[in-house]
Amino acid sequence: MKKQFLYLFLFIVFISCSDNVKFNNPAFEGQKDNLFWRAVNARASISAGGSLTIEAYTKNEVVTLKTSSTNAQTYPLGTSTSKMATYVLTGSNGAITFSTGIGIGNGEIVVEEYDAINNTVTGTFKFNAENNEIGSPEGAILNFQHGHFYKVPIVTNL
Repeated sequence: MKKQFLYLFLFIVFISCSDNVKFNNPAFEGQKDNLFWRAVNARASISAGGSLTIEAYTKNEVVTLKTSSTNAQTYPLGTSTSKMATYVLTGSNGAITFSTGIGIGNGEIVVEEYDAINNTVTGTFKFNAENNEIGSPEGAILNFQHGHFYKVPIVTNL
């Protein structure tokens, strides 16, 4: 009798377990000013000159990362306009833009993998971008850290 209860118990345990696995592929996320931030959509494009642009969207925010190529390497921010990060928040009072550029902000974009066969790009990022609006109610610096983009599709016809 004990064996029957054991088998019944094991049977119930096995049928009650389920795999509710949700994949976040593609993904673009990080910590914006120490709060978790995830894009609802992300896409990338490659210019005729070979530069890479990754755009990530929420309802009223856009994060744009630009690198000078698709090569797997680290691209420092705050040193040029060919490698930069931009964050735009659109609200009822218009758009507020934070960006890096020559001598503006800092950080890095790391392209870990450019998959030319599947047209995806994977990597990490972190940056401090400066507010371009004088007298804006938003802070002067926007901080993104622990950022990841995973298998973001490269769109060829934007």
